[in-house]
Amino acid sequence: MIQSMELSKAYRILNHGPTVLVTTAHGNQCNIMAAAWNMPLDFDPPKIAIVIDKSTYTRELIEASGSFAINVPCRAQAEMVVRVGSSSGRELLGKEADNKFAAFDLPTFVASKIDAPLLEGCVAWLECKLIPEPHIQNTYDLFLAEVVAAHADERVFSDGRWHFEGFDDLRTIHHVAGGNFMAIGEAFKA
Repeated sequence: MIQSMELSKAYRILNHGPTVLVTTAHGNQCNIMAAAWNMPLDFDPPKIAIVIDKSTYTRELIEASGSFAINVPCRAQAEMVVRVGSSSGRELLGKEADNKFAAFDLPTFVASKIDAPLLEGCVAWLECKLIPEPHIQNTYDLFLAEVVAAHADERVFSDGRWHFEGFDDLRTIHHVAGGNFMAIGEAFKA
């Protein structure tokens, strides 16, 4: 059900403001975190902006690897989003389950252009290469990246458009604070 998509339409994956999961890897370490503050930034080449706090383990791995993936979770994954967003991968280092993927039994698959794992069950994925901007990273925790590959679940995203009708559990989610979410609503044309 996963299809690669035109990079010129990659901005449409984030245009409606979903909560995302950021995955990254460096060497034999990997991590996943939830992020609500993200947005498309440009069309060609496609770029995104995302806030990654300086205290996070994910940021440490992104800065070391120079890449990360944006995974767009769906309503069926909301509890998992809260779990990974409420824990630190750094606290798992040296334990039997030494990363969140192992600790929470999260299935992944291999990205096509970067080393970050992609999370199964999501409805879209953006593979991103960091655009180093030390001033804004250090001052505002804001990261810019170029999208180098984009994929989507064709059941709910095809021809460059989201279409969730008949797939309520696959609707994207939007964090509204305190572990509360809203699912994307009904589509209509003006």
